[in-house]
Amino acid sequence: MLLTRRNLMQTALTLGAMHAFPGLTWAQARPLVFATFTGSWEEAHKAVLVPAFRKANGNADMVLDPMLSVDQISKVKAAPGNPPIDVMLHDPGPALQAVAQGLVEPYPVEKSAHFKDLIPVAQDANGPAPFFQTVGLTYNPDTVKTPPTSWADLWRPEFKGKVGITNLNSTLGTGFLVEIAKMHGGSEANVEPGFAAIDKLKPNLAAVAANPGQLATLFQQGQIDISPGNFNAIQILKARGVPVEFVAPKEGAIAFKTTIHIVKNSPNRELAFKLIEAALSPEVQATLMDSPYLIVPTNSKVRMGGEIAKVLAKDQAELQRKFVFQDWAKINEQRAEWIQRFNRDIKI
Repeated sequence: MLLTRRNLMQTALTLGAMHAFPGLTWAQARPLVFATFTGSWEEAHKAVLVPAFRKANGNADMVLDPMLSVDQISKVKAAPGNPPIDVMLHDPGPALQAVAQGLVEPYPVEKSAHFKDLIPVAQDANGPAPFFQTVGLTYNPDTVKTPPTSWADLWRPEFKGKVGITNLNSTLGTGFLVEIAKMHGGSEANVEPGFAAIDKLKPNLAAVAANPGQLATLFQQGQIDISPGNFNAIQILKARGVPVEFVAPKEGAIAFKTTIHIVKNSPNRELAFKLIEAALSPEVQATLMDSPYLIVPTNSKVRMGGEIAKVLAKDQAELQRKFVFQDWAKINEQRAEWIQRFNRDIKI
């Protein structure tokens, strides 16, 4: 394991607890570990969720360990009896894999104060969804004078060498491929039209980013002018003064739920449950809905407001009616092959 300042601090805290209480094992002594996502998610959780959890739980000790879903799953699989993570955060594809591989505990719905208040699509007993992510078109208003209205605008001749996309390791990249396939007669089970369309997009491509965070960096550096993008990540860029705007394409913005899970055999099950409860609470969700994070809430007690109500949906009912939800069980059946093919064939 790479020794970072976070790793060293966590180890020191654990050793201190074991010294003070000799009967404790390493797993029992370590702080709660929450594997959030990198970038804007880590920022939002560090600023809002973690303080709310600590305030409600006697300043309980915890560590944020940002990493991709694939890395979360790999770490938990490598130590099934003594997992180094207590709470995982996943997009739909990895969430289905984690559940299928028996890596998560069923959520104790009967103990939850907030589960019943979640909109139906967020009520997953294997791990509820405290947030939605939304994918649409993002562009630089300083260089793109006519705002895009459709996914098809990415193929416009004036965007030669100005388009950015992500590879298929990201949910953003895979979701985009599926929507492009649908535009050309395909589906979650048939993305051949999507690959053909992306092949035709090559003259317009300036970059294929490894992840959405890198895509945001390309906007900051002025290397791309238009791309598919996550709504909340774009809002954080805007708050930093980066010229970038988000628009829902006329075909419908892609929405996917982000679920949060208690890891199987976690030594911190009760604290893990309390952290998730904090994430489901209307207070935390309402705060995260505000600028600069603008994360779409799933608790029905939270009234949509601000930029979310203006750009995305005025309430959760409109969100469920208006947005595109993809079949990730079907996508997962072939996603590994798509990733290999994309990495082999889509080069600029």
